[in-house]
Amino acid sequence: MRIHILTIFPDMFNGPFQHSIVQRAVNAGIIDIKIHDIRKYASDKHNSVDDYQFGGGPGMIMMPQPIFDNVEGILAELTQLELASTRVILTSPQGKLLNQKTVKLFSKQSNIVIICGHYEGVDERVREHLITDDVSIGDYVLTGGEIAAMVLTDAMTRLIPGVVGTEASIEGDSITSGLLQHPIFTRSNTFRDWNVPEVLLSGNHGKIEQWRRRQSLDRTLRNRPDLLVEANLTEDDRAYLRSLGYRDANYS
Repeated sequence: MRIHILTIFPDMFNGPFQHSIVQRAVNAGIIDIKIHDIRKYASDKHNSVDDYQFGGGPGMIMMPQPIFDNVEGILAELTQLELASTRVILTSPQGKLLNQKTVKLFSKQSNIVIICGHYEGVDERVREHLITDDVSIGDYVLTGGEIAAMVLTDAMTRLIPGVVGTEASIEGDSITSGLLQHPIFTRSNTFRDWNVPEVLLSGNHGKIEQWRRRQSLDRTLRNRPDLLVEANLTEDDRAYLRSLGYRDANYS
């Protein structure tokens, strides 16, 4: 996968992609990350990328020309087959909320182009005529789209085959499984008078799996009950949730 990131602050990416799983994926040739400085595509001697908005209003707007020229230059180098597997993504608080399902879809593309929004936003013609996806990483506003681009890159990278050691470690993640992950423990089994649950030391794998599943259900109910609406629940799951006082229209 090739990931192109368009930004007016390219130096922000010097650190995050030079460590851990993302760096290993780059070194292994599994992904290729290219950082593009939008200012290099400006048409004036001042390298301007923003201007006042028509109709008045506070703040500056990112101009369409440098963004279009940058993206179209990237796309012009792709084959027709590659273009069919390419997404052009804008990071903005107006976008659809990013979730694991969308991340998984993106991770299967051959090329990802991410435009980092800034100032009051981008000229609407970028959204209408250039991008394929408008993405927000949460219901809050950042100073720019660079951090969102880092989050998206990290989330996509770990889903690409060969990046993470085992498929099972991915499928068991919170959200990916449809529920929040159960509590996890490691040595020592007693730390500051806090003990690991006895069931995890029992060697009874059936009871361990049941305990983990119910802990996941309990944690999801407490912290993210919205996930239960679409979770793949068994009858035992439903009965356990009812014992905790959960009522859902589908089975109450």
